[in-house]
Amino acid sequence: MERFYLTTPIYYVNSTPHIGHAYTTVAADVFVRHQRQRGRESFLLTGVDEHASKVARVAAAQGLEPQEYVDGIVESWRALPARLGVSPDFFIRTSDEGHKRFVQEFLERIRQNGRDDIYQDVYAGLYCVGCEAFKTEDELVDGKCPEHDVEPEWIEERNWFFRLSAYQERLLALYERHDFVLPAFRANEARSFIESGLQDFSISRAGQPWGIPIPWDPDQVAYVWADALVNYLSALTYARSGEDLVERFWPVARHLLGKDILRFHCVYWPALLLAAGYEPPQQLFAHGYLLSGDRKVSKSLGNLVADPLDLVDLYGADAVRFWCARSVSFGQDGIASVDGLRERYERELGNDLGNLLSRVTAMIARYRDGDLEPSPSADSPIAAILEPLADDVAARLDDFDLTGALERIWEVVRALNRHVESTAPWQLAKDDARANELDCVLWDLLDGLRVVAIALAAYLPEASERILDALRQPATLDWREVAYGRAQRVEGLAAATPLFPRVDEPSLTV
Repeated sequence: MERFYLTTPIYYVNSTPHIGHAYTTVAADVFVRHQRQRGRESFLLTGVDEHASKVARVAAAQGLEPQEYVDGIVESWRALPARLGVSPDFFIRTSDEGHKRFVQEFLERIRQNGRDDIYQDVYAGLYCVGCEAFKTEDELVDGKCPEHDVEPEWIEERNWFFRLSAYQERLLALYERHDFVLPAFRANEARSFIESGLQDFSISRAGQPWGIPIPWDPDQVAYVWADALVNYLSALTYARSGEDLVERFWPVARHLLGKDILRFHCVYWPALLLAAGYEPPQQLFAHGYLLSGDRKVSKSLGNLVADPLDLVDLYGADAVRFWCARSVSFGQDGIASVDGLRERYERELGNDLGNLLSRVTAMIARYRDGDLEPSPSADSPIAAILEPLADDVAARLDDFDLTGALERIWEVVRALNRHVESTAPWQLAKDDARANELDCVLWDLLDGLRVVAIALAAYLPEASERILDALRQPATLDWREVAYGRAQRVEGLAAATPLFPRVDEPSLTV
């Protein structure tokens, strides 16, 4: 059986989730749901990164021990995927005993690999706590981190280092795989960084107790990235009690990440894996930022659009999922706004899709008393519209083209609306001599909506189920059903209730 393993980044718990976290989580869920529709055994991993300096500082500011703090806030992070209709196969915490044990084994494997890849030295330089990353002067803008608009701290301490410089050629060889990192311009960015010459980096921190102790030097803890990145592998060793899923899923591992953590995932992580004797992931996709004005949406910058759970309360999970996939071309930066969500809810979900379902079911109920026999036709214009859809959408989603695949489905939604107008069933119903023609039109519209519902199921799981139910069609989401002429006979079909009812003007604060 073909398999598919996809991970989101694990998110820092120094605050509650924001819309940027929802964006990545929804995208990952769409990809995994789609692969399952195609019969692939799939595994979705998400979770939280708890061993960060900034987490420890937030805990201290609240008068709490770090573990006490993360235990309290983690439930808001568990709630995010659940409220968005996302069902991860495992939610990892870096404070899990299984993860901590594996990280120590992983680092020990690197130390014992016979190549002296881990050595001790003194680090002296700048560190941005917001990024949890060491910075050079060249990376700063007016002396500040461009991501967090703060001056980095000067750190000087004796650490354990990883000999990243020894892996330059092996990393460049990885980039000969044309699809190792997507989009291609992100791969070029990572390759340029490698070609410019790699510097060894610290894998430990001294003088801070919050973290995973280095196994051969328990007075130091693993640097947060040497801890967090390993979650993609460690989770497979204990996600299911008594099972080790590494052999089953690691060969097909794919990571979703934001462009701000490109270097850690696309350079440091594959090098660490090679040093520990593991194959790198099969593929990585780096998406862009959701922007508010010209800045990345961020709690530390104070420019949040809205709490994602507030948006779910107002519009529903499917609408937020739709907006995440539709509003910004996946892979690029784009503006995120509540106004944009409201507009797409009303215009595309409410009018394009919701009204189409209402009109088609109302006409079948009115003109055929809710009963309709199959009337497929080889020369149907709807057949021609639906025929390439399954392959087109699947190809786009295989390339992580989240937005393009949804647009391809929406082309069919718009075509079905045009078909209603061009065939005018209300006129056909006035002429008994055209009864067969009316049956064919109504059947094509019903079958087209059925196909749209299945194709949209990864994006809009709740709405897709409601569409199939309203059409009196089986709830199967098998991708092979994204094809013309598969609708079953219907009896007692009634006019559907509004799929996306009107929402009062929101009063969400920025």
